[in-house]
Amino acid sequence: MNKINVETGVGIFLITGLICLAFLSVKLGHIELFGTKQYLVKARFTSITGLKENAEVEIAGVKVGKVSKISLDSDRAIVEMHIDPAIKIQEDSIASIRTKGIIGDKYIKISPGGTDELVKPNGMLTETESSIELEELVSKYIFEKK
Repeated sequence: MNKINVETGVGIFLITGLICLAFLSVKLGHIELFGTKQYLVKARFTSITGLKENAEVEIAGVKVGKVSKISLDSDRAIVEMHIDPAIKIQEDSIASIRTKGIIGDKYIKISPGGTDELVKPNGMLTETESSIELEELVSKYIFEKK
């Protein structure tokens, strides 16, 4: 009788451990199992140097979405972002590529506009500011100084 109780206890302990491990994997991996209903917004940039898929999208320092896809359309980069459905973005908002800290990860900062018109799902933000390339700034400073 004791053998069955010990085996049952060990089995329950292992199952609980596996459930905890799966939960931590999902949370730390930022995986959405049941997929929140986010809507797609696109932006066209001349340069997205350093920006990667799954980068954060922020408004006023608060994460409101993430970059889902980056593609090239002729000579410009198209960035697709999934935005939280509770967040409404005005059509004249500005999407800028920024860096967290001095050499941190790149993210997209959306500065709200003033119009009442909202970006529709699968809509395009037309006002953008491309990534600032540190190498270009340094070379411009060094080689143009006389």
